Amino acid sequence: DVQLQASGGGSVQAGGSLRISCAASGFTLDGYAIGWFRQAPGKEREGVSCIKISDGSTYYFDSVKGRFTISSDNAKNTVYLQMNSLKPEDTAVYYCAAVGVGNYFSPADVDYWGQGTQVTVSS
Repeated sequence: DVQLQASGGGSVQAGGSLRISCAASGFTLDGYAIGWFRQAPGKEREGVSCIKISDGSTYYFDSVKGRFTISSDNAKNTVYLQMNSLKPEDTAVYYCAAVGVGNYFSPADVDYWGQGTQVTVSS
């Protein structure tokens, strides 16, 4: 079975850091970009960041550039999102996702979703 298991969310004060993880299983990761979307209450789900597993290339949406870093440990089939300088507006449920290479990293193009993990940033 395909699984994307997210972990590591929590609560932190503004300016703090968190790392969330996404452990993938049941499919070959080489043909995918693995990354994160987030959804705050009352808002649409939006892209955060992704990494192309085959060559390690990364992409960050504007709202997190310079603060978040995505990485992968291919031996563990796990993708990490290090989140620094967190802001209250980063508060959301973060969803791990897999998108086939060649597609846009958008919710409509997701092949596999993981469950969400809550990130809460207080001011």
